Amino acid sequence: MNTFPIAVQPYTVREQLSQDYVGTLTQIAEIGYQGIELGRPPEGMTIAEQKSLLDHLGLKVIGSHAGFDTFDFDPDVIADYLEEVNGEKFVGLSLRFSSKEEVLLKSAKLNEAGEKFKRRGVQLLYHNHDWEFNKFDGELALDIVLRETDPELVKLELDTYWAKRGGVDPVQYLSKLKNRCPLLHIKDMEAGEEQFFAEIGEGILDFHAIADTAKQVGTQWLVVEQDQSRRDPMESLKISFRNLQKLGIKA
Repeated sequence: MNTFPIAVQPYTVREQLSQDYVGTLTQIAEIGYQGIELGRPPEGMTIAEQKSLLDHLGLKVIGSHAGFDTFDFDPDVIADYLEEVNGEKFVGLSLRFSSKEEVLLKSAKLNEAGEKFKRRGVQLLYHNHDWEFNKFDGELALDIVLRETDPELVKLELDTYWAKRGGVDPVQYLSKLKNRCPLLHIKDMEAGEEQFFAEIGEGILDFHAIADTAKQVGTQWLVVEQDQSRRDPMESLKISFRNLQKLGIKA
């Protein structure tokens, strides 16, 4: 069985985190998650205090996110943060595209940003949603991004739910990403036309096949995220983690 350390993207519990930062992180650690994608701490807490808390909880920062559909960020500021928390050196970025020309323009900017991060020992990851599986001139936008960016400067943080929502088989797409998908966002999907988010193992995606393929392409961490939940979001995180244990995927 292919096993992985399991991290969490706390966007899942964003409301709880804004109300009780320490308590929410504590609950995530108590569930058993080993890593977390995290940015700078809230007002009133220093990075040193955040790191002390995370060390106490046994949570490792595996990366951060630079923003959504913007290049208005300072790579050095993000790199400084990851160094201070002694985190893994990954940073995610998501963009929108309305034309092939925009895909090409933003791919060039991704290379530029990736080069700046690379100088600081940080790997830029493009994080997809479903619109990257729209086609321009018969080609998937995400395929254009992958072709037009340097594999050493821009890798991918594929999202299994959004790939499926975009109309592709996440296992098949992941299989193309040899050495280019160090972090994998894992989400499940309910059966039915609504295609609503589901806890891992509660939906239609084949996570044994996903884990097998992730191991083949060199994925290092699986990252649980659920954008919306029919349950309490923390309960959803518990269910996903428990099911990953049952599936034999958690290291």
